[in-house]
Amino acid sequence: MTPKASILLVDDDRHLAESMADWLTEMGYQVTFAGTIDEAKARLAKATFDLLMTDLRLGNEDGFDLISHCRAQHPETAVLVMTGYATPDTAVEAVRAGAFDLLTKPVIDNELSLAIDRALDQRNVAIENEQLRRQLDQRSGMENILSHDYRMLKIFDTVDSVADARASILITGENGTGKSMIARAIHARSSRRAGPFIEVACGALPDTLLESELFGHVAGAYTGANTDREGKFQLADGGTLFLDEIGTATPAMQVKLLRVLQEFQFERLGGTTTHSVDTRVILATNENLSQSVEDGSFRQDLYYRINVVNIELPSLRQRVGDLPLLVDHFLREAAETCGREMECFSDEAIDIMQDYHWPGNIRQLENVVERAVLLGRGPVLTAEDLPPELTGRVSEGFGLGDSVAAADAIRVGEVSGKSLREALEGPERQIILKSLKAHQWNRAATADALDINRTTLYKKMKRLGLDDPRLQFA
Repeated sequence: MTPKASILLVDDDRHLAESMADWLTEMGYQVTFAGTIDEAKARLAKATFDLLMTDLRLGNEDGFDLISHCRAQHPETAVLVMTGYATPDTAVEAVRAGAFDLLTKPVIDNELSLAIDRALDQRNVAIENEQLRRQLDQRSGMENILSHDYRMLKIFDTVDSVADARASILITGENGTGKSMIARAIHARSSRRAGPFIEVACGALPDTLLESELFGHVAGAYTGANTDREGKFQLADGGTLFLDEIGTATPAMQVKLLRVLQEFQFERLGGTTTHSVDTRVILATNENLSQSVEDGSFRQDLYYRINVVNIELPSLRQRVGDLPLLVDHFLREAAETCGREMECFSDEAIDIMQDYHWPGNIRQLENVVERAVLLGRGPVLTAEDLPPELTGRVSEGFGLGDSVAAADAIRVGEVSGKSLREALEGPERQIILKSLKAHQWNRAATADALDINRTTLYKKMKRLGLDDPRLQFA
């Protein structure tokens, strides 16, 4: 039994109600009495109750009206029904209306006590679940968007502000900056979060297929269209449709998008029936659409329609202060996925990464960290574990001494009577052998360090006599 739970007891039989109220008070509950539905509604409006116990017949009034009112206006209050005229249909109807249980009068004390305990337990579980859901909603969609940068913090505030707006949102930024993640965050923090989130890469489909993908088609619309098919706008009804790479849409597709974004109505490809949807649309592009409008490749009216709210994501080089935070996150993820124990990157490696210009942005950073985890030789990853494009080295182990050796090897005296290929075999073999030893004869790591593909490395090893396994123990 939950001590000191508050109960609103509603019954038009005052004598019976007072007797039950006395018993409930002795059991430790705080009991308030109401004899009519209006009186009960008034008390519910003034105070919060843990449990409503009501009869179904309240004079000429119907207790179902009170149950429905309580469910709609006071969902935090559990409802328990008591009646002397119960039937199986009545019990089903009461539960559907929002009651937890229905008891038949005269009610046995133990039966009532057990029913109250169960109703209050269910109420507490429901409240805890709602609190957890709200806590998750506060972070929903943001858990992988890590940043201390003031630009990103302002974007987080914008996401909260526009999450429930019906207006179209345009997300801009370079490739790999996280436009899809921001779109998902907007959906997850909106009232549409229970609805579908559907993503379409507009640049991946030709015009005809894109139209069918977005609006659907009817049977016979084109060769192979054997049945009617719903498009993404219909599938996202009640949820969010994310149109990525919108800058690639052709002029004909832009006209059709303009109409559906204005009216939320369209016809399927090959059809004549007009369909209406309640779909929230978020769009994204890595192109400068304002410049495309000036060039005439993008419709001005569509641009103004989709650019109601513009969220511009900064590149990674503009928020380089976030790099250690992102590296640590990707390192833990990659280490867990690969089953490897990695602690961190060295300070030197972090400095190198912060000095790099990151043309592929966060997506490229994630790939670099994953590569380092896969190929790393110790718990602390160093500059040696970074790819050549970050460190600026030509190949693993090719330093000043190797350059001198290569130069010496191709002196005129040594190449006399040899072809260029034959003259270069010596230094090439030396460079590959040194890199193989540095990577414990891991061919994949060696190929990456030398910036050649594995097939090329295998062929060179065979040609230069480096495929003999005995060399590993030499």
